[in-house]
Amino acid sequence: MEYNFPVTRTTHPKPRPADESKLGFAQYFTDHMFCMDWDEGQGWHDGRIVPHAPIEIEPASCVLHYAQMMFEGMKAYKTPSGAIQIFRPEMNIARMARTCERMCIPELPGDLFLAAVKAVIWEDRDWIPSSPGTALYIRPFIFGDEVSFSVLPAKHYRFMIILTPTGSYYAANDGGLATTRIFVQDEYIRAARGGTGFAKVGGNYGGGMRASLDAMKYQCKDVLWLDAAEHKYVEEIGTSNAFFRINDEVITAPLDSGTILPGITRNSVIQLLKKWGVKVSERKLAIDDIIAASKDGSLQEIFASGTAAVISPIGCLNFKGTDYKVADEQVGPVAQKLYDTLYGIQTGKVEDDMGWTYKLFDLK
Repeated sequence: MEYNFPVTRTTHPKPRPADESKLGFAQYFTDHMFCMDWDEGQGWHDGRIVPHAPIEIEPASCVLHYAQMMFEGMKAYKTPSGAIQIFRPEMNIARMARTCERMCIPELPGDLFLAAVKAVIWEDRDWIPSSPGTALYIRPFIFGDEVSFSVLPAKHYRFMIILTPTGSYYAANDGGLATTRIFVQDEYIRAARGGTGFAKVGGNYGGGMRASLDAMKYQCKDVLWLDAAEHKYVEEIGTSNAFFRINDEVITAPLDSGTILPGITRNSVIQLLKKWGVKVSERKLAIDDIIAASKDGSLQEIFASGTAAVISPIGCLNFKGTDYKVADEQVGPVAQKLYDTLYGIQTGKVEDDMGWTYKLFDLK
């Protein structure tokens, strides 16, 4: 289906960041955003591109009281040939459908979603950075804004997309990869079986902020969550999936419990490792086994994977107030190769022999 969205262009364009090496993450937002509505009996309607600005919302809107919302995260990249492309959008669409079903939000058709992403990026194409480590981060989200205190699914929703040019999520001073410190959280939980751990919803992150504050007390950048039932097995690292390389085996938590977000980068990492002949396992791994591996020297690497950071190497775990080193605390060879390959494919500097990129349009 062909979609044509009316555009209201801003009359006050913002100055673009002059130094792409200092973009940070979500510090600047582009000139425009996409908006669309859903009503019972009418479906999705009135898609439009308007100036990025604060939105008006009734204080009694159900999202503010019962958190009926979902979001996604993607990036657009500028290739050396001048093409603008995104990475594995069909997986974002599939995950969005699963999240919407869990949250009783009306499903957004995949072709409509892609058309909206393409249209709003086209309007703000001059904002797409091209320096090493940069991208245009895409944040689509849906929320129910029916005025209601009834704890039932809303009858009106808004779908929006906002854009922000970003740099590396965790970066060394030279712009390359740098290891981080991670705090192992063994008191609070992120998700339990039967909950919303597999869905991309705000409540998963809001409930984790207390743990993040605890991590900062130990100069740690993020949290490694343990399972809800036994506080024994490792699950996720904050906004990312977690990988542990022990005795040349790369291990990550399985998805069967429904408590792990099925990351798109996670899936890509697993596929690449298998392609390279690296032993990779999706199985439970106890934090005690990781600590033992740190002590005996068999813990070779830990890294996180996600849209924001791509690959984030970890150099140290803090568990119960004690630091446990990961090998020599430097970026490991597997993490570096994964980052170089994934970011290279995403930016068009490495051949995409996996069929993962999706071209939106050409600038030239």
